[in-house]
Amino acid sequence: MKFFVDTADVDAIRELNDLGMVDGVTTNPSLILKAGRDIEEVTREICEMVDGPVSAEVVAEKADDMIREGKHLAKIADNIAVKVPLTWDGLKACRALSDDGHMVNVTLCFSPAQAILAAKAGATFISPFIGRLDDIHLDGMELISDIREIYDNYGYETQILAASIRSVNHIIEAGRIGADVITSPPNVIKSMATHPLTDKGLAQFNADWEKTGQKIG
Repeated sequence: MKFFVDTADVDAIRELNDLGMVDGVTTNPSLILKAGRDIEEVTREICEMVDGPVSAEVVAEKADDMIREGKHLAKIADNIAVKVPLTWDGLKACRALSDDGHMVNVTLCFSPAQAILAAKAGATFISPFIGRLDDIHLDGMELISDIREIYDNYGYETQILAASIRSVNHIIEAGRIGADVITSPPNVIKSMATHPLTDKGLAQFNADWEKTGQKIG
């Protein structure tokens, strides 16, 4: 399973990238706002740091405008994946951009029907939003499972990019089901390393080591 980092915070990306934990990055208008930087400037910096796909999202609502914005964003770097919303116009833009050789990430997917359309429109990635479905008392993981089954049934090459990740359990379940990629805030990825029994065991080791009176090195 590939790990994408869902942020435009360059320092947070660098920390994880230096550990080999970053296979790509996803951004959106809300994350650009949070970063407080020019979209082209910060996206270019991220692309120079990360070898994998970096999603940059269009903000237009009409297909022709999405295509124009997408082509502009794609000029930032070779590893740009143009991010378009799962609307009818977004699907038109996806088809045009993918036919032009660009990676396309179709975002805001909330149903298997939408995921089928994105695959047929040539999407490189489909981004089902797990957490937002959970927020309205639906099972986000069921959506991942349904898309996985349908894509496998028909050999669709679109990669399932589990998005709106809120917890370590989301990551584990997405991996168990077979999502190709997860995109997660940096803090959730880092929290995968923590476990109360690890902390308890380390505390015991340290306490016993103090009793030996020894030093290493």
